[in-house]
Amino acid sequence: MRKPVPPFTLETAIEKVRLAEDGWNSRDPGKVAMAYSTDSLWRNRRMFVSGRCEIVRFLEWKWRQEHEYRLVKELFAFQENRIAVRYAYEFHNDEGAWFRAYGNENWEFDADGLMTRRYASINDLPLREEERLLYWPLGRRPDTYPGLSELGL
Repeated sequence: MRKPVPPFTLETAIEKVRLAEDGWNSRDPGKVAMAYSTDSLWRNRRMFVSGRCEIVRFLEWKWRQEHEYRLVKELFAFQENRIAVRYAYEFHNDEGAWFRAYGNENWEFDADGLMTRRYASINDLPLREEERLLYWPLGRRPDTYPGLSELGL
């Protein structure tokens, strides 16, 4: 069981989003994959991923390319066992070029609180290093660090 579980309330949906953000900011593929059902299906940009093993491989590949990765997620909507989020993350590639990725995700959960579906739409925006907004030390975003709305994103 991966609490909180559906049906979601405003408070538990916000908690679920923050837990997902914290997991992804750990950049630990094995830890992140445990939030998904063993048969979870993803659409991530143009890629389709199925099951925890593929999720781990995808995340290993992703974080080998996206350095200094920092993510902020925000609840957009929720109903029963579904949550919609919007997010932004920043990273640089192997050449040192910085990007901010903007995205929306639709999530569906089983009764145990594991995500069974993840549909992500993401756009990358090149940015100069001085335009970055996500500067906390790698890992979990501090509770006092502004969220998307407070950052104007």
